Amino acid sequence: VIRPEPCRVCGSRIRFGKTAIKCCQCQLLLHTKCREQCPSLCTPRPHHHAWPREGVLADFAPSTPPLVPALVVQCVTEVETRGLAETGLYRVPGAEQLVREWKRKLLRAGGALPALSSVTDIHVVCGVLKDFLRGLKEPLVTFSLHPAFLRAADIPDDAASDTALRHVVSKLPPANRDTLAFLMLHLLRVSHSPDCKMDVLNLSRVFGPTLVGHSSTNPTPLAIMEDTPRQCKVVARLLSLPPSFWRGFVETEQENLVPV
Repeated sequence: VIRPEPCRVCGSRIRFGKTAIKCCQCQLLLHTKCREQCPSLCTPRPHHHAWPREGVLADFAPSTPPLVPALVVQCVTEVETRGLAETGLYRVPGAEQLVREWKRKLLRAGGALPALSSVTDIHVVCGVLKDFLRGLKEPLVTFSLHPAFLRAADIPDDAASDTALRHVVSKLPPANRDTLAFLMLHLLRVSHSPDCKMDVLNLSRVFGPTLVGHSSTNPTPLAIMEDTPRQCKVVARLLSLPPSFWRGFVETEQENLVPV
């Protein structure tokens, strides 16, 4: 395993460098120890919840702008309510089992989400948000626009790089663009909190792989190595854009960003 992914039998993440089993027919991935519990046939399992387990961002977005999924809004709201004095926000991991449980609860709930105020550890809420974004079928920076984002961030002149990035952001699907804007404003608030000790560089290292990802679902080991520093560079450049740029995408219907 090069890129950590969840085992489809037990749900725990298979970590970097570990051996896993993958079905060449349906791509189901599992721990070697979970082989006995693996379904024998490659048959799709029925989904009984309001949202899909996996999908592109638009599958989770509301029908009215700004097109930010309720799960993202609720996690961000909870983090900003009681987490901005927490050291290592988004860098310190939450308990993996609780992250999985709460992500499952929120995805099954669909529209009316259970309150996150009962989650004692704010790092678990951060983990749910990161895990949701990681679990999408394609990252917020879509596969098709991935090379354009990397090229724009690589431009040595800051002003030219900013102009190019604004242009590429505007080409994103509306749900991806609005959610990216919402997250950038949130991460800027986190970076400005002295208690969090999470500056732009730290946040870009955490969110580069999650938000930017790669240009395909199955990148080669070489692509993963080459992309990683550039992913961080893209997020750092995006966080250098003025907040007014990002507000332009989400301020039109601010009342819709109040969590249910």
